[in-house]
Amino acid sequence: MSSKVMIDLDKNKKNAIAFYRTAYLGNPSKAVEEFVGAEYIQHNPLVADGKQAFIDYFEEMNRDYPSKSIEFVRTIAEDNLVALHTHQTWPGNGNYVTMDFFRFDDYGKIVEHWDSVQEVPSEAKNGNPMY
Repeated sequence: MSSKVMIDLDKNKKNAIAFYRTAYLGNPSKAVEEFVGAEYIQHNPLVADGKQAFIDYFEEMNRDYPSKSIEFVRTIAEDNLVALHTHQTWPGNGNYVTMDFFRFDDYGKIVEHWDSVQEVPSEAKNGNPMY
């Protein structure tokens, strides 16, 4: 008899948003403590691997850009992955579309992250918004 881990997609989606919001809005230590598993593998080339590197990066970002904001536009979950599509606004009216992907372990904790960030252009040849 095999024991298959049941994945709670809705819970993983909520936890990915809570993790990102908590870190982004100023408390990366709490985000890691509550939502990260035994390891944290980072694929963003601007951030080193590991929990402490994540905390250090977000503490610096929060210190340098305290008035930034984030809107969660879409959340998609499949298997042990969650994708977040966000709109970020930075000081000086910088608007960015981001796509973050998180891998969860069998305990519902985040253990790996990938992302892509793109500045929202002032105009698009197709006339469609980024969201």
